[in-house]
Amino acid sequence: MKYRSEIDGLRAVAVIPVILFHAGFGVFSGGYVGVDVFFVISGYLITMILLAEIEDGTFSIVRFYERRARRIVPALFVVVVACMPFAWMWMIPTQLRDFGQSVTAVVFFVSNFLFWNEAGGYFAPAAELKPLLHTWSLAVEEQYYLFAPLSLAVLWRFGRRTVFWLVVATAVLSLLATEWGWRYAPRANFFLPQFRIWEILAGSICGFLATRHAPRPNNLLSALGLAMIVLAIFAFDENTPFPSFYALLPVVGTALIVMFAHKGTYVARLLSARALVGIGLISYSAYLWHQPLFAFARIRSLAEPEPELMMALAALSVGLAYVSWRFVEQPFRRRKPALLPTRRAVFVASTAAGVLLASVGTYANVSKGIPSRLASIEKGSREEKLIASAGRPMADKGCDRSGVPEGVGALCPIYQPTNPQRRILIVGDSHSHALLPAFAGVGEHNTVYWMGAASCPPIIGVSVHGGLYELGLCEELARRELQAAKEGMFDIVVLVSRWSFYPVGLKNKVLISREGATRYPSQADAHEAFAEKLPETVRQYLELGVTVVLVDQIPEQKVLPQKVLEQAALLGLRGGLDDEAFEQAIWETSTTVENAKARLAFTRGELEKLRGDKVWVLSFDDQFERDGRYVWGDRNGAFYSDQDHLSVHGNAFLKDNVTAAFEEIARTLRRP
Repeated sequence: MKYRSEIDGLRAVAVIPVILFHAGFGVFSGGYVGVDVFFVISGYLITMILLAEIEDGTFSIVRFYERRARRIVPALFVVVVACMPFAWMWMIPTQLRDFGQSVTAVVFFVSNFLFWNEAGGYFAPAAELKPLLHTWSLAVEEQYYLFAPLSLAVLWRFGRRTVFWLVVATAVLSLLATEWGWRYAPRANFFLPQFRIWEILAGSICGFLATRHAPRPNNLLSALGLAMIVLAIFAFDENTPFPSFYALLPVVGTALIVMFAHKGTYVARLLSARALVGIGLISYSAYLWHQPLFAFARIRSLAEPEPELMMALAALSVGLAYVSWRFVEQPFRRRKPALLPTRRAVFVASTAAGVLLASVGTYANVSKGIPSRLASIEKGSREEKLIASAGRPMADKGCDRSGVPEGVGALCPIYQPTNPQRRILIVGDSHSHALLPAFAGVGEHNTVYWMGAASCPPIIGVSVHGGLYELGLCEELARRELQAAKEGMFDIVVLVSRWSFYPVGLKNKVLISREGATRYPSQADAHEAFAEKLPETVRQYLELGVTVVLVDQIPEQKVLPQKVLEQAALLGLRGGLDDEAFEQAIWETSTTVENAKARLAFTRGELEKLRGDKVWVLSFDDQFERDGRYVWGDRNGAFYSDQDHLSVHGNAFLKDNVTAAFEEIARTLRRP
């Protein structure tokens, strides 16, 4: 196959945005599409090689896998080994355990399945701390190439035309699957091969066409292709449903360049620039090095590293890429001279190195992160109390869950004083349960019950799509909550929820619709359902004669406070930890008021519309605000158990405010 320098230049266009996206530079908000560009290029080049060998009668599956091993394994294993000392020094036990799992998964090229099974997903803040997260794309490619060459050789007996249309049909089915997947199985859609294969097959289709009907160079189509890729890089962000039909932009754009940016076109000249070609040649190693550098920089620092440092690390990834390309990739890819000149040597060495790495990874996993490498935190010490402050606030008590579907929705007595003044019912999702200890002061003089379930908003007449339960359960629970308020003769009903989770969604993954809707809702559908059904729900409670209290959600955080606390202990901040320095680190890692208010603008506006004589709206944002940020803790610990639920310390922190708010409500109820 004739060398095309513009393809190497296109690799540079793919890898640079990926690196800058992972470095945290917001202007490259869609830089992750560089991986999709790589998929198309890979499918095209491999198909061109395979078709040539099959038609010449020289195809060998063993030789194919030898080439893949020489191309992929040496640099990959070198990077994994380079990560290990830093993982040992800087990772807390849970992080090292997860790292060990990823090392083992990388060896067997199944890391995409590992990350699929982990909470959060590719765009979650915790993902930035995974040094080997980026290997998911290598796993997808190798899973495809495990079967594609053999399938191609077997199916070839039915004719080239039949194989081509089978490839097209498979690509179309995979594309349709990914459009379904982003709505109903978003993590699987991002990581698993059946949702990604169409991108590689798009390159394969280009390979089929190019080997029989070489297209003429076309300035317009090749320029359009480059523009499509650039548009995706700068217009997409983490909230773009991806992959989906949106992925057609970078995929089709890459295909247009592959097919029409031949020598002589403006795009070919641009992509053949020496600098771009040079980066393209080392793009595989650059891709391997960048994520570990960024992840360990973030692990080593409590706050987000400065942009200058991340840019320096991005440059370092390119420098390391040249070194590994020159001294690792090239010697192993060349047969003569080569470090491993024979096929047998390649397979034996790859297997031996893989077994060794998998053994190390397995040990880190089964030992739960090798906690013995760390100095123990003394029992009862300040450090232990700080870490414990981020724990979950309470477990259910006094709840009879027998006969309740899937164990949710029981009416639970929380506080039962001897001579209660009023009966209070708290309903809602997991946020309502996490807030219960903050009602301890209220519970000294009032009976307090709770009823709810995670991912089920206390809104009657809406369906929750993409939540924890099947459609129908949350709808039924909301009606049972209303019935419990009626039968229990409650005086006050408190609705607590992570309100924005339902009409705004979390990266377009969880949304509500009017009850009975079958298709996955758009954000506009969810907004309409929320704006219509929340007021109806409040009206139905008011008709029971109760006072309704709507508690707005606490600000959501970007970091996991407990991990920041553990990281602080590991990095030598124990013992003489300065309170001011610690609080500054908390402030730097906390969400900004501007960002939090932007996310909550719609739901907060809808809640405020309902404020009235018998409808109270409570917000505790002011308690968390410090100089333009909503802080996740103070010198005594974390207010959060995760990124959005209150912790033990957080409940104690808000207890007096909750008590004061309900005392004010009680005074208004006593008025004639």
